[in-house]
Amino acid sequence: MSDRKSLQTTLIHTDYKAPEGFGAFPTAIHHASTVLFKNVAAMRSRNWQDKSAYTYGLHGTPTTFTLEARLAEIEGGNHCLLAPSGLAAISMVDLGLLKSGDDVLLPDNVYNPNRELGRWLSQDFGVTARFYDPLIGAGIEELIQPNTRLVWTEAPGSVSMEVPDIPAICKAVQARRAAGQDIHTAIDNTWSAGIAFRAFDHGVDIAMQALTKYQSGGSDVLMGAVITRDASLMHRIETAHMRLGYGVGADDAYLVLRGLPSMKLRFDAHDAAARKIAGWIKNRPEIERVLHPAFEDCPGHEIWKRDFTGAGGLFSVVFDERYTEAQTDAFVDALKLFKIGFSWGGANSLCVPYRIQGMRRGWKGSGTLVRLNIGLEDPEDLIADIEQALAALNA
Repeated sequence: MSDRKSLQTTLIHTDYKAPEGFGAFPTAIHHASTVLFKNVAAMRSRNWQDKSAYTYGLHGTPTTFTLEARLAEIEGGNHCLLAPSGLAAISMVDLGLLKSGDDVLLPDNVYNPNRELGRWLSQDFGVTARFYDPLIGAGIEELIQPNTRLVWTEAPGSVSMEVPDIPAICKAVQARRAAGQDIHTAIDNTWSAGIAFRAFDHGVDIAMQALTKYQSGGSDVLMGAVITRDASLMHRIETAHMRLGYGVGADDAYLVLRGLPSMKLRFDAHDAAARKIAGWIKNRPEIERVLHPAFEDCPGHEIWKRDFTGAGGLFSVVFDERYTEAQTDAFVDALKLFKIGFSWGGANSLCVPYRIQGMRRGWKGSGTLVRLNIGLEDPEDLIADIEQALAALNA
């Protein structure tokens, strides 16, 4: 065969290789669906699950492998898998560990899409989903059935902000596992970003993160991660990951990687600003309660004080019951710097009113709950914005 190629073939095949030795801080972005093998033997010898080599873009490239390794390191785990969103990561855990006839326990303040996923599993897939008081602690033992396979936790609840006793819940589950039951704990650790709460050090088996929040920090990425120290657990979750066909784009992985070096600095800045604003708004006559885990009157505060090292920028306030929903909606609409939108962890402050009575069984009080995400704006400017919006309550 002649070495001379047609122009069309030359456009596809080239002998050029960039010189080695290039060094830079950013992780390289590797785009690939097809992964090339040196020969057939190499193709047949590779295992997509052990991550010692590459098989297909859906199972990872150097960019995504690097992000997974970094996230596992931050969380204190050994294994990590990426998913297209936080909810995708939650579903990956459920479908990896649950089957028809199994039972799953979820806290009553759980992230609402996780609640809906539990209901869907009950309705269509033969998995019983039951909800428990997030402050139950060691009392979870009484709810564990022989077919209970998974206990979800969320610390704190991302709307009502109760802080659960994770070590007590994990201890009860570990006792059942020691007796031979196939049961594990999973935590939605998004609120603390793996910075303020070390899930595995407190007994958790699986940590889930929505990387959409502090990890990316730019309000421009949807991604999730599942992290564990247990190789056999990760094998089960990896199988679900493969069967679901989950993949993450290299560009999005790069954006999260780019955000990691500044994540703790940003988290601490969100935390300091949120505490200042929460302290100010707590003294306003329009406000009945401030639900911030670092404040003594937040349910589970003593547990937060014992187990957490920070609080981030997310907290909720409950308006005095004399204000109607229409009035609190007017307050939200009157905000100028705070924008109306879900999520948190970005530079921009956000505000969302919730009909909490319909979300949280046993919720006490009739005042409207409004969740605030404190961004990176000057706290004094945010306080001024809240103050002018409060005037709309009585307009």
